Amino acid sequence: VQLQASGGGLVQAGGSLRLSCAASGRIFGSYLNMGWFRQAPGKERELIAAISAGEGDTYYGDPVKGRFTISRDNAKNTVYLQMNSLKPEDTAVYYCAADTIVFTSGQYKFWGQGTQVTVSN
Repeated sequence: VQLQASGGGLVQAGGSLRLSCAASGRIFGSYLNMGWFRQAPGKERELIAAISAGEGDTYYGDPVKGRFTISRDNAKNTVYLQMNSLKPEDTAVYYCAADTIVFTSGQYKFWGQGTQVTVSN
């Protein structure tokens, strides 16, 4: 499985961004649990949102609850992360990940390249 993330950039605090992650390869996207992680300088990578295959159950980390929304379009094998009310502390490299089993742990098997999100004051 190959994952291609896009949509990062520079935004002012209070603004919005939408990240996309397109999956390709031998496993159909609809069979994959998808997660968005982020890693800020000097901090550990953290899972901030995930969406399950099948039912589309969602998970959000506490720092982003109520502000970020994860969704998926199985026809396009793409998962999205809509980020609203962005804060400077959301500045990080964001990664998408996929796995057929793992959902809310960090041990995803497939990873995309990171995309930088920078939120200015």
